[in-house]
Amino acid sequence: MREAPIYEVSVEAEFCAAHALLIAGKREAVHGHNWRITATVAGDHLDTDGLLLDFHALEQVIADVLGPFRNADLNATPPFDRTNPSAEAVARHIAESVQDRLARTPAPLSRVVAVRVTEAPGCSVVYRPKCTG
Repeated sequence: MREAPIYEVSVEAEFCAAHALLIAGKREAVHGHNWRITATVAGDHLDTDGLLLDFHALEQVIADVLGPFRNADLNATPPFDRTNPSAEAVARHIAESVQDRLARTPAPLSRVVAVRVTEAPGCSVVYRPKCTG
């Protein structure tokens, strides 16, 4: 039996934001980053146009998710007003938020397979949600 092909679509975005992490019980100084995001979605079915998901649709979903963080202090912006705003937490939040929005689009079979957050050149985190199906 031959396995169905998997298609992946990735979109990159950037936003500027500040944060101050709590590390080993001590809060570091507030500092800013040009956060770079790469979100990758995957699926095995294409629509009638031969697309897994239109790049522009994914760009819009990511823009909506990132909107509250642009030029913000993450420590004062939900959900990071209650959660340490680490790159790991930012990546998880973006992945979960993008997935939630994708479930309400014409491409509900697309799933987030990875979100890379680059906080500074050479410093990145990749969050890969567990596959539920």
